[in-house]
Amino acid sequence: MKRPTSSERSSERPRGQRGQRAQRGNTSRDSSRSPYAKQGRRRPSGPAQPDRKQRYSRDRSRPVQHEDIVQARYVAVVEPEGIDQWEFSDLGLDPRIVSALSARGIQRPFPIQAATIPDAIAGRNILARAQTGSGKTLAYGAPLITRLQTLSPSKERGRDARALVLAPTRELAEQIDSVIQPLARTVGLHTIALYGGVPLRKQLIGLGRGVDIIIATPGRLEDLVERGRVDLAKIRITVVDEADHMCELGFREPLARILGQVDPRGQRLLYSATLDEEVANLVDRFVPEPVVHEAMSTEATGTIDHEVLLVDPRGKTDIVGEIARINPGRTVVFTRTRHGASELSDSLNDSGIPSTCLHGDLNQAQRRRNLAALTDGRVRVLVATDVAARGLDVDGVTLVVQADPPEDHKSYIHRAGRTGRAGSDGVVVTLSTERGRRRVSDMLRKAGVHAPMRQARVGDALPEDIVAMLSSHR
Repeated sequence: MKRPTSSERSSERPRGQRGQRAQRGNTSRDSSRSPYAKQGRRRPSGPAQPDRKQRYSRDRSRPVQHEDIVQARYVAVVEPEGIDQWEFSDLGLDPRIVSALSARGIQRPFPIQAATIPDAIAGRNILARAQTGSGKTLAYGAPLITRLQTLSPSKERGRDARALVLAPTRELAEQIDSVIQPLARTVGLHTIALYGGVPLRKQLIGLGRGVDIIIATPGRLEDLVERGRVDLAKIRITVVDEADHMCELGFREPLARILGQVDPRGQRLLYSATLDEEVANLVDRFVPEPVVHEAMSTEATGTIDHEVLLVDPRGKTDIVGEIARINPGRTVVFTRTRHGASELSDSLNDSGIPSTCLHGDLNQAQRRRNLAALTDGRVRVLVATDVAARGLDVDGVTLVVQADPPEDHKSYIHRAGRTGRAGSDGVVVTLSTERGRRRVSDMLRKAGVHAPMRQARVGDALPEDIVAMLSSHR
């Protein structure tokens, strides 16, 4: 089913028109609670959005997270009608990119890709929210490469980059580069990943050869800007991936400084699984008049079953081992501390379950080596701190165990997103003490997750339905 061309569309929303505020139940609430009232701004008025490019009211059957700025300020975008009939060739991408995707067996876009790619190619600013594992990287990477072909392409040695992708961690930066780089090469463009924890020399050499797309963490990027090796004024397209996590890590001011230096006439795209008030100021300042998209379909993310086991802290390691032992696929276990990750990994190895760890005390070479051990099958279990919650994309992760519950619902969403990726199914098991039961229950409510809670004791058989779920995800 071919997508209509721009000339065939009879109604297209002007770029300056913002979406109407989404209705959230009781409209008689005190207007001072409105985000617009808090910022001293007038609520947008005017006609409702035209029916252009799958703009629909949000699915009210899904639990509402009131902190989310997409749901608080705009009419959310849900999965477009007929999405299963669209192909990448219908979205306006460079034919060479479509061919490269087809060669990898990728024919049809996931909802967030189909929703945002045409707007990205058209040069519009985008604010998008989609579940972790739903294909956000390709959603901005493919149109970014396509659009660079029209922005006075230069092949000279030492050329300055014209596109920038910002990521909160080096793991995510590497993951983004692994997706974008092969597609960029098909059209003769070059990428470079810039992040700390590795020597500068190789990165300086790469910049000296000339690049078109930079994928970077804020700290290393600012270092290279200060050294005069990156000219942000030449950046025409800027993507911010996981802006909420950057703010949580203390990068809000570096982000603002970087976004304040890129070409003010350029395009801005912000993609994330969660978009709350922590990034609202960045959106207001640096993503003017965005086209807003939300795609929360399970087509891209599969079905994830959630369970909570109430355990005695002294038996937690044994319970984790029992769960991991019966899982036939790969398992990612999350702990709160780096020491806890190393200790739990050692305990699992001692009990005959091959495992390794991933945390901030490891250098980049050690992280790559340990991650490779999971991907090539030398180990079945990766024990990690939240450093792995963003950007870790490993096929075949069928189980996530939260040995220590996350700090908040956003971390829960991103931890859980390590399974159920690319249409596969998965299981998330969270361990909690009886004292932490109420906090975990509140966190699940905010995450929009329903999970039964039950007792689990060392030596007792695991609940039969958990065993059955893990067995079914072979």
